[in-house]
Amino acid sequence: MSQDADQLAKACADSMWANDQASSGLGMQIDKVEQGFAQLSMSIRKDMLNGQEIGHGGFIFTLADSAFAFACNTYNQFTVAQHCSVSFLAPVYLNDRLTATAVERNRTTRSGIYDVTVVNQKGDTVAEFRGHSRTVKGQHIPDL
Repeated sequence: MSQDADQLAKACADSMWANDQASSGLGMQIDKVEQGFAQLSMSIRKDMLNGQEIGHGGFIFTLADSAFAFACNTYNQFTVAQHCSVSFLAPVYLNDRLTATAVERNRTTRSGIYDVTVVNQKGDTVAEFRGHSRTVKGQHIPDL
């Protein structure tokens, strides 16, 4: 990837982050963004536990979905989820630090496929997510 492409990816992420109340409200942080790639992390809080006192799958999905969103929006085109699926592989617990790494697998004019791996602080894989994206009208950075 060129430095210009990664600078554009970072600018798009900054633009999205400024309006992303869901991700920031859950305590997520962006660790790294490059064209077609994003890594976000989040700690499991008490209010994210389910009735079995393990991390609720919806929060794990949301972390993966946010990483997917940041990865597929790195080309300065508004891009949304068309379809997503997740497989939960291991439980997560209070205070676990999760990291979701989204990697672009295929991208055409308006569609893309992204794989997201979610690991805990020990590096154990806790979930695998696949997202299909669709580009829609609009840009993150105007006048490009």
